[in-house]
Amino acid sequence: MTRAAVAASRRVVVKVGTSALTTPSGRLDRRRIDRFAQELCDQVDGGRQMVCVSSGAIAAGLGPLGLSRRPTDMASLQAAAAVGQSHLMHAYSTAFENRGRACGQVLLTRQDVMHRHAYVNALNTFRRLLALGCVPVVNENDTIATDEIRFGENDLLAALVANLVGADALLLLSDVEGLHESADGPVVGEVETVDDTVEQMATGGGSGLSSGGMKSKLAAAKIATRSGIPVVIGRFRSGAVGRILSGGRVGTLFHPVEGRMAKRKAWIAFATVARGKVMVDEGARSAIAAGNRSLLAAGVRGVEGTFSPGDAVDIVDDGGVAFARGLVGFSSDELARVAGMDSRAVGELVGRGREVVHRDELVVL
Repeated sequence: MTRAAVAASRRVVVKVGTSALTTPSGRLDRRRIDRFAQELCDQVDGGRQMVCVSSGAIAAGLGPLGLSRRPTDMASLQAAAAVGQSHLMHAYSTAFENRGRACGQVLLTRQDVMHRHAYVNALNTFRRLLALGCVPVVNENDTIATDEIRFGENDLLAALVANLVGADALLLLSDVEGLHESADGPVVGEVETVDDTVEQMATGGGSGLSSGGMKSKLAAAKIATRSGIPVVIGRFRSGAVGRILSGGRVGTLFHPVEGRMAKRKAWIAFATVARGKVMVDEGARSAIAAGNRSLLAAGVRGVEGTFSPGDAVDIVDDGGVAFARGLVGFSSDELARVAGMDSRAVGELVGRGREVVHRDELVVL
């Protein structure tokens, strides 16, 4: 994967952070949004499909509510988001309409990507908006979510949206130049794999790079690259989108893993939240991790948590390490009863099929 390959992308998700869209005093900067909309329109005019994942709703709500600074309590954050979302979208819609383009608001919560039916509905909405030449503007539905506001400034959401729409590239733009080798070191130009060494670059040294911002961006890059999507982390400034998508050396390029993960597998791996754990023996671990086999009750050693058939569960080895995730075919109570049994005994006891987690519903992490 090279910069030229990013330049060849036809469907692109661009995430912009709050700092990219606000003034030094923390208020929404409509001029920046206007210039950003121009860049997105330029790309659409050139034949690309663009999806924008935008932070900024809370910042946009501070002024109208008479708040001098970002609140810290959840109720006030949600109130600011409720007021600010309309102001944020007004700024976007005005900017796009002035250029003869439409944008569409898409508000999501984790529930919308955790459940398969809602996930498919969201995909259909995105597909139709893009087919109509519209630019979806995506944000988390902070007004009803209790944990999304603290959710890495939409980085994870952007990675999940990129996977959902089958993006060819994901751009994460904020107030950082890219991933730095060290606190005072240069920006890393390209990263082959988001491994422990790379993740250490975001946590060591006590610098500004130690913030959750870079950690969440690396987590998003890990998700997107495993889905076969290249990622660029860079600074939001005028013309950055155009430079990146013309092959310019902006920020840090993260290479995708060979072969795009099937959309349903990626959904299981990254969009779901595990409702419990299933502990397995070494034989089951080997069959799943190396043999692409289903998990059977005979290999189950224990159950943790409360879950129902169809829920996501983490599959854990003898060392307590979650090495796979899948959609379970038993409730936690049922699985605790049949753990260690062969398939015939399982059928006689609970009358269910032979797999605890079918291999088509299972992903090795």
